[in-house]
Amino acid sequence: MAGVLLYCRAGFENDLANEIQHKAAEYQCYGFVKTKANCGYVRFDCYQAEDAQKLVQQLPLDELVFARQFFAFGEYFEQLDPQDRIGPLLQASEEFPQCGDLRVEYADTSEGRELSKFCKKITVPLRQALRKKNKLSKDTHTGKPVLHVFFVSGQSAFIGISFPSNNSPLPLGILRLKFPAQAPSRSTLKLEEAIHLFLTRQEQQQRFLPGMHAVDLGACPGGWTYQLVQRGLFVQAIDNGLMAESLMDTGQVKHFQEDGFKYRPKKKNVHWLVCDMIEKPDKVARLIAQWVKQGDCKEAIFNLKLPMKRRFETWLQARDIIQQELGSQSYQLKAKHLYHDREEITLHLRLL
Repeated sequence: MAGVLLYCRAGFENDLANEIQHKAAEYQCYGFVKTKANCGYVRFDCYQAEDAQKLVQQLPLDELVFARQFFAFGEYFEQLDPQDRIGPLLQASEEFPQCGDLRVEYADTSEGRELSKFCKKITVPLRQALRKKNKLSKDTHTGKPVLHVFFVSGQSAFIGISFPSNNSPLPLGILRLKFPAQAPSRSTLKLEEAIHLFLTRQEQQQRFLPGMHAVDLGACPGGWTYQLVQRGLFVQAIDNGLMAESLMDTGQVKHFQEDGFKYRPKKKNVHWLVCDMIEKPDKVARLIAQWVKQGDCKEAIFNLKLPMKRRFETWLQARDIIQQELGSQSYQLKAKHLYHDREEITLHLRLL
């Protein structure tokens, strides 16, 4: 394999490039990145051929904050013949093991989305040809590698593989959600996506129980509070603004017009703390870590607003602040640039 291809949100290529170089070095895998602004992906070429597969097998995708999906690519075709695109792809797949699924994808950009119909059209004959060559199982097999073809244009494409234990099962690595009409703001989708991403279905059932207590810092007008109320939780909404009347009418919300950085619950019965305040990321990271450290909540989901420059470095600084605050306590921290995020990342923190 020549390298690793990683998908991201357009505009975050440099942040992902910095991150993959940093993480690859931890696994003693070295190479160089190739990307361009707003293309929606990053190419990491490995100096050692075996390192690409090593990375996509051993580096957990959920440890990469800015990556939605990744796979080890064997070859990049810059100019496929429009009369025969499938032939070269078949030839390149000869070095791959038999795969259990095929994904033909594109970048999540305006240019990339123009390829969606083309990708659907080529998928069927490509799948048939791969099965004929015994490079793709007759039926979808979730225990085998996934074969990826990523089209940059109608003539340019990467081909490679990922592994089902360490990839995103979602098309383009994106969880698409429908905006609930009753929610007071579209920010509700951030928390909904975070819950689905950070917790399995079973964990959600165990840790979002009706009757639990939660606090929402910077709650107004109530987009995040809405998600908690829908799950049966009682919420203390902290914000100097106004909450949506529909939420107040549920009887599950108490609104406190107080400073989110000074508020603390009177009882130690809060399970969830959520926070989407527009503040400096280091300040928010320290605040949330202190809540968890002092037992004011058991776990938290929160956003960090990132500066236009040094986004990856800002995430590392926030991570270090949380580590400093919690010290020797055992904890779990996850972070991701969600599809519904913009200039922010979403984190999940809990003590173990």
